Amino acid sequence: MDKFLAMKAFVRVVETGTFTKASETLDIPKPTVTRLIQTLETELDTKLLNRTTRKVSVTTDGAAYYERAVRLLNELEELEGVMSRAKSNPKGRLRVDFPVPVGLGIIIPALPDFVSRYPDIQLDFGVSDRPVDLIADNVDCVVRTGKVTDQSLVARRLGDVRQVLCATPAYWKRYGRPTHPAQLEDGHIVIQMIAARTGRPFPLVVSRAGERVEISGNRTLTANDATACLAMGLTGLGVVHVLTFLAAMHIESGALEPAFSDWWADAIPVYVVYPPNRHLSAKVRVFVDWLAALFAQNETAVQGVMRK
Repeated sequence: MDKFLAMKAFVRVVETGTFTKASETLDIPKPTVTRLIQTLETELDTKLLNRTTRKVSVTTDGAAYYERAVRLLNELEELEGVMSRAKSNPKGRLRVDFPVPVGLGIIIPALPDFVSRYPDIQLDFGVSDRPVDLIADNVDCVVRTGKVTDQSLVARRLGDVRQVLCATPAYWKRYGRPTHPAQLEDGHIVIQMIAARTGRPFPLVVSRAGERVEISGNRTLTANDATACLAMGLTGLGVVHVLTFLAAMHIESGALEPAFSDWWADAIPVYVVYPPNRHLSAKVRVFVDWLAALFAQNETAVQGVMRK
């Protein structure tokens, strides 16, 4: 029996709650997972799991074994990471999930740099805004915008992103350029982002020198995707409140023009999040450090465009 693999299989069954999910995350057949754990129980001469047709639960002995097994596996992973870092050659499959706008606008365009630096890391990306169970889904880390509410996770702040109100030159020529955000409620078409889960528009609030204005357009277009909102804005349909890193190239080309130079929405924090019960392996560490540098470069570049 491969005791190391059997220990990993047992830990994955406990964390995911099923033999099926454990087999999927380990990429080994379900019968193999079952056999490994049965052999492990025989060797330890104790029952680790209670199995029913509906669920799998851990026994008292199994819970104790799980705690020690997780610690040992983490130490082994950290040891491998130390050796990999010493060789400056981290390896393995890296599973990451990030939102569509951040992925398409910042991370994916810069990936050739990461791949050239770390050719032995196999990248497995999920591009979504869906809630991800890092343990059950066997994801190494996720990138998320906004406040991180799950206090059981470790969150490293990568930076901030901002949004800008803008429209095409043709739109401004047709409807006139406002001098104050409140004027967008009178005669203008506002393109707003809505939450995919609730269908409600995100608040559109901008501020300047302590004055805050919430814009509630009388004429609105909505979409549940930031890139779709940008696409509508580029057609001249209305004034779009778009992430600056998505708008920057269009502002630089002249396809879009900001409504104001001194009214801004609150900055939106961006975090990379990972489980606390796992050591940060070499492959995750270099990716997180690369992300931090990438977001710092992006913020500097975007600020340069917006100041023009």
